[in-house]
Amino acid sequence: MGDVTKLEIPARRYSGFAQTMHWLIALTIFCMFTLGLLFDDFPKGAKTWWVNIHVTTGLVLFALILARLLYRARNNPPPPPAGLSDVVRKAGTASHHLMYLLMVVIPIVGIVAYVWHGRIFDYGLFQIDFHVPANRAVYPKAEDIHGYLAYILMGLVTLHVLATLWHQFIRKDGLIWRMLPGGK
Repeated sequence: MGDVTKLEIPARRYSGFAQTMHWLIALTIFCMFTLGLLFDDFPKGAKTWWVNIHVTTGLVLFALILARLLYRARNNPPPPPAGLSDVVRKAGTASHHLMYLLMVVIPIVGIVAYVWHGRIFDYGLFQIDFHVPANRAVYPKAEDIHGYLAYILMGLVTLHVLATLWHQFIRKDGLIWRMLPGGK
């Protein structure tokens, strides 16, 4: 594993685009999750407006996630730090793949819930209306699944943050600098 008392900064870092997308998507997901948790606390008259904000922002977020995935498919990430066991390396890869999968599936399920609730996407200047009548056999279940998957994603994000802190403060391998803007 080498001398872990000395900070080893990986030679390769994520690109500026990858860093920007990572932090923009992370911040937006956190805001979307927080907003979703607050829905039941909004007055009935305001709830529709906040749900629309959640959904329309979610569609933009979904587009960002798809752009990030397309970029990732064409640009390999920097190699992980030296000295990681196969178990740690595979766990990191698996958790990243699962987070990406959830970031794609959650908005799709959310769209199903919203459309089959009979709602329209209202961006103010324009609207997207699929003319689908409300279907109580679909939207409540889809809303529940959307929420459960969001909790799973937040659990994985928590593990992701804890793993980053483990790399930074226990292994001291400088992994965090690969994704921080400016970096070293």
